Amino acid sequence: MSFIELFNTFANNLLPIMLIAAAGYVLGKTFTVDSRTIGRMVFYIFSPLLVFNLMVTSLLNLEQALTTVGYTAAVIAIMGGLAFILGKLFRLERAHLLAVILTVAFGNTGNYGLPLVKFAFGDEALAVASIFYVTTTILFNTVGVVIASLGHLDLKSAILGVFRLPILYAVTIALIIKGFGIQIPLPLSRTIEIAANGAIPAMIILLGLELTRIEWTHSMRAMSLGVAIKLLIGPLIGLLLAGLFGLHGHTRQGSVIEAAMPAAVATTVVATEYKLEPSLVTAIVFFGTVLSPLTLTPLIVFLAR
Repeated sequence: MSFIELFNTFANNLLPIMLIAAAGYVLGKTFTVDSRTIGRMVFYIFSPLLVFNLMVTSLLNLEQALTTVGYTAAVIAIMGGLAFILGKLFRLERAHLLAVILTVAFGNTGNYGLPLVKFAFGDEALAVASIFYVTTTILFNTVGVVIASLGHLDLKSAILGVFRLPILYAVTIALIIKGFGIQIPLPLSRTIEIAANGAIPAMIILLGLELTRIEWTHSMRAMSLGVAIKLLIGPLIGLLLAGLFGLHGHTRQGSVIEAAMPAAVATTVVATEYKLEPSLVTAIVFFGTVLSPLTLTPLIVFLAR
């Protein structure tokens, strides 16, 4: 793994994402931009249609999709469990511990993960990554919200909230269309394709906009622990579980990259909503994102071999 190989991998796969995200960051710092409106646009339109398009056009079969769902759930459970154990060993107070668990368990598999997988390994790996992303989204909006709520929200309300996720319906409709071999009319398929093509640029811009909300935190121990677990242990857990689940080829590449992503930007929204140390959570997201090329670049090189 030479320096030239690492540099070319970074320049070709990570640098384009970083540059577009940086443009979004500068835009957010220079002008008053309503990132919440852009986020809704991505959440309700672009993201569901991207996932729908990937699933309809993908060669993935049901067994591969279910395996990816199981793999994703295992990654989230193990990473959350490790965060809990290490947080206890480092004697983090309860709020800091929950913040670390939330950011370590749920990675940025959408705004950052999907474009990275596409650039590095192509559309087949992207289809796998989209299953990882959908599973993460559903678990984040149930288990993740319950963790962040600190008991202010019951499990039933969190579970019912899943049915408000447009991605869930996109996946369901895509499975029906693919299962019954239904032909999508050309005007509709072109509409979906246009929206799907716009999803990834919009996601990256949104990532940059969301990073403008960084707050400094005095919880350096908790922040360092959260970033270290996510970036250093995450790839190792991803690779280990890929072997246990028998993943290979594009399925392995897409899944492991998603498992290695830094903390999700969405955790800052939930942390703010439920007053779960938002400054700590945003700091973990920011520094994890900035430092992630150091771990993702060699991982891409390794997976490409």
